[in-house]
Amino acid sequence: MIKQHDTYTHEITFNQPNVATFAQITGDNNPIHLDADFAAKTIFGKPIVHGFYSASVFSMVFGTKFPGEGTIYLYQDMKFLAPVFVDQPYKAKFEVLEVNTEKHIGTIKCTLEDESGKIVIEGTAKLKNNTQFI
Repeated sequence: MIKQHDTYTHEITFNQPNVATFAQITGDNNPIHLDADFAAKTIFGKPIVHGFYSASVFSMVFGTKFPGEGTIYLYQDMKFLAPVFVDQPYKAKFEVLEVNTEKHIGTIKCTLEDESGKIVIEGTAKLKNNTQFI
């Protein structure tokens, strides 16, 4: 059972082949993600991971680990605060802000941090899980 103030952390590293696959699946072939020469001329100096690919770690964790199977996404807001780069370690962190046990709904703060602890993505999700938010 998940309750208010519970936390969870998941470590992740994004790689260029997966970025290329995400671009192929979504059709987002922006060269900022795929072309090192193009990206070198931008403010980032190198390719960046798609925002929604990097934020997909939230969905993966919610659906498979915390709360886990049976979780239904109801809402997600996000702020993209800094770029995410390939082959660098990140930590997705989660904190349960509120649980409505009658409706089996939890509100969870989610962040993605780089190895220095800088938050690169932050947001809030609302989830339904009939077996975890009881």
